[in-house]
Amino acid sequence: MKKIILLIASIVIGATAFAQQPNCCKVAAASNSGMSVFSSDAAFRKAHKSPKAYTLVDAKGAMIQFDAADGKKANAYMIKASSSSNKYVFLIHEWWGLNDYIKKDADKLYADLGGKVNIMALDLYDGKVTSNRDSAAAYMGAANAARIISILNGAFTFAGTKAEIISMGWCFGGGWALQSSILAGDKSKGTVMYYGMTEKDPAKLTSLKGDVLGIFGTKDKWINPEMVETFKKDLTAAHKNYTFRIFDADHAFANPSNPQYNKAYTKEAWGMSVAFIKKAFLL
Repeated sequence: MKKIILLIASIVIGATAFAQQPNCCKVAAASNSGMSVFSSDAAFRKAHKSPKAYTLVDAKGAMIQFDAADGKKANAYMIKASSSSNKYVFLIHEWWGLNDYIKKDADKLYADLGGKVNIMALDLYDGKVTSNRDSAAAYMGAANAARIISILNGAFTFAGTKAEIISMGWCFGGGWALQSSILAGDKSKGTVMYYGMTEKDPAKLTSLKGDVLGIFGTKDKWINPEMVETFKKDLTAAHKNYTFRIFDADHAFANPSNPQYNKAYTKEAWGMSVAFIKKAFLL
């Protein structure tokens, strides 16, 4: 009987403690069940063909380390603006990790923005990178939300108190781009999310600053049209501005290594992303 009472007390205390957590920790707890819920989905794994080997040459940036909020070091691929700037784009990788494909996108985005913006491709896996989809599923499933929040908060600090930040990501990174913008508060100037997990708690969207550009696919079985429609309604209810482009495409259609890759749609989505960032930063 005493054991039962103690167990009940522990549950009550735990629930009370969670209710008293700061907002960032609540975001972390909620987000931990984001794309990671698909890590054990065999169909989701099968939908992601292992990327072909690729090595970035003539890189515009370099790997750096910065202090995460938990006191540990964090990594990013960094390209500094050609002249001093407080404008940053945080790029967040897919479930493969911070590979050379993401670094290539960072280089391309830097060039398309005229070198006027700092680009930080954040490493949310602490150095783990793979081209094996089973390993990628394991990495995504094991991704520690508290650690990711610490990395994001460390990146905000690194960018500085006057930083203006747009977060952009794909799949796993698309969901975390949204969470990054929620956490960034007034520093956030917008979000670009490609088929990433939406925020299920409408109350959290009230903290979102800047507009949202959402890139989705009608054939996506995971970030599906019903989920996107609910996200629309929640953003509208929170009085947030958004633009959604919903292509007749499957999940991860913008990844060249994916069997569902659509070159034309990817080009259009990228053009929209660059235009969105330029407008948000008044470039």
